[in-house]
Amino acid sequence: MRVKRGVAAHAKHKKILNKTKGMQHYRRRSFRLGKQGVIKALRYSYRDRRNKKRDLRALWITRINNAARENGISYSQLIAGMKAKNVNVDRKILADLAVNNPEAFKAIVAAVKEK
Repeated sequence: MRVKRGVAAHAKHKKILNKTKGMQHYRRRSFRLGKQGVIKALRYSYRDRRNKKRDLRALWITRINNAARENGISYSQLIAGMKAKNVNVDRKILADLAVNNPEAFKAIVAAVKEK
């Protein structure tokens, strides 16, 4: 007796077409184009999870630099001074301090500036 694949194929198509939610036109309706769209979307999401980290680090550095310059020191001098004084605060926390708690950031800058 031959095996018919209608149920399995329908389930497979439905699984792909459920992932095309939010896509437009034939990518949403057609299995073939939908599958291409899902593959490409997954590729983009993998790549952009890594790019997001890059973008956030650049944002943190920009925020730290602006806050440091308001306190009379450059970003590179601040980071070098922190390493010399063994102040172990990462850029994410420094950027958060610069935006939300300027007094604490100013204290870190003062600690780095003192000889």
